[in-house]
Amino acid sequence: MSQAMKKEEASARQVVATHRKARQFYEILETYEAGLSLRGCEVKSLRSGKASLDGCFGREEKGELLLFNFHIPPYQYATGESPDPRRSRKLLMHKAELRRIAARIQTMVPLEVYFRRGWAKVSLALAKGKRGPDRREELKKKDAAREGRRSFKDSYRG
Repeated sequence: MSQAMKKEEASARQVVATHRKARQFYEILETYEAGLSLRGCEVKSLRSGKASLDGCFGREEKGELLLFNFHIPPYQYATGESPDPRRSRKLLMHKAELRRIAARIQTMVPLEVYFRRGWAKVSLALAKGKRGPDRREELKKKDAAREGRRSFKDSYRG
């Protein structure tokens, strides 16, 4: 196996959980990647793919970025005590990047949680909430684009 193939295989992402409604309810301004500080049984439970990002958000507190309401169910084969499934978890980022984000933080929304090279990562977005009219406008634009594609497609059929 060549070096390039090994590198590509190692960087492949194994997506564990996605926040499907994030793009529907929020306007995504910027995305960031952060590590996730977990305990051993949480990692095993996360690998089984049963985590939920519903109602999850990020917030800066005391110079650290924390992820709140991220639900990781207890690992069923754990022998010791399992931590609280909805406990706040620390996000791991470089200090310079953390300071840059903390200065402009509005709403931090996790988009997905995945494993990359064996490490648990979370894709975060700086976001701005969409109101009712904003969402309706977006739906109208999508419908117009879809109609445009359909009419263009039909006009070139012979």
